[in-house]
Amino acid sequence: MRIKIYWSNEQSTHKAGFVLKSRIKKAIAGTLKYENFQNDVIVSVTFTDNEGIRSLNKEYRDKDSATDVLSFPMYTMEPDDMPEEGMAAELGDIVLSLERADEQAKEFGHSFERETAFLTVHSTLHLLGYDHELSEEDDADMRRRQKEIMENIGLPR
Repeated sequence: MRIKIYWSNEQSTHKAGFVLKSRIKKAIAGTLKYENFQNDVIVSVTFTDNEGIRSLNKEYRDKDSATDVLSFPMYTMEPDDMPEEGMAAELGDIVLSLERADEQAKEFGHSFERETAFLTVHSTLHLLGYDHELSEEDDADMRRRQKEIMENIGLPR
């Protein structure tokens, strides 16, 4: 499986260089491996700040507040809405507020590295069709997956 990421940096609060991009790619790869996703993958990752993500959150979710990450899946992951085997899967877009990620890392007492990786795992699971907001069972399932993926990529709690 190959992963192609289209990067966009729309913020100036944090450096969005090689180290951060490598961490993001590792989190995406770890999630896809955990989910046994076989197709080549194309993902768009945008780094933004709190104001940028607040604007998107208001426009697309009708929530006028900054959040940490937004996911815009390309597929519903239903059998009739999936790329054919062997074709690259354009999974969708991840929009990550590096400003909010830094705030949360400090709030939770762990590193910016761990927080950005966690948010990427969370968002990639959304791109793969998981939604923790549907039920308590779905929330528990997604939390379990996130925990196991983070352990697998060497960033446990």
